[in-house]
Amino acid sequence: MLKYHILSDDELAALLNDGDQLAYTEIYRRYHAALYIHVFNKLRSREESRDIVHDLFSSLWQNREELSLKTTLAAYLYTSVRYRVFDLFTRRQVQSKYIDSIAEFAVNGDCITDHLIREKQLMAIIEKEIGALPPKMREVFELSRKENLSHKEIAEKLNLSEKTVKKQVNNSLKILRSKLGTVLFAAFIL
Repeated sequence: MLKYHILSDDELAALLNDGDQLAYTEIYRRYHAALYIHVFNKLRSREESRDIVHDLFSSLWQNREELSLKTTLAAYLYTSVRYRVFDLFTRRQVQSKYIDSIAEFAVNGDCITDHLIREKQLMAIIEKEIGALPPKMREVFELSRKENLSHKEIAEKLNLSEKTVKKQVNNSLKILRSKLGTVLFAAFIL
């Protein structure tokens, strides 16, 4: 009967290549704990370390017939586990970027859309209330607020006194303030 524990790594790899389950079991026994500790020192996560080492040994068995060592079995196993750790780090980065982009969208993207909708609704309410002003008062108000004309310029344009223009603007502001409420009114004027 063959004593697997006294065989060299090269002999075990050759037997594994031929599908020998006991050779696989001996390789597992020799390297499992050391590989787990090696991975755990990198990740500090028991579950992820177990998963990586388990994945390595599962892959070793599944690909046993194609196994062609160019170095020692130990070097092959440690290199394989190192690449799996690198892959995990890469996946974490991708996940982190994805999560960050989702969070960014949740914080800013949705709010921007919501803000634009509310702004349009607010402007529609304000325009409706401006449209409800008496015609001359509305004309004076729009020249003042929309075209940014001074009281003097409005007075000249409409053949009114500056005092009349000032009174019309003040009256329109009072009406809008009472209809829109202080908060809406402040947002509009600013």
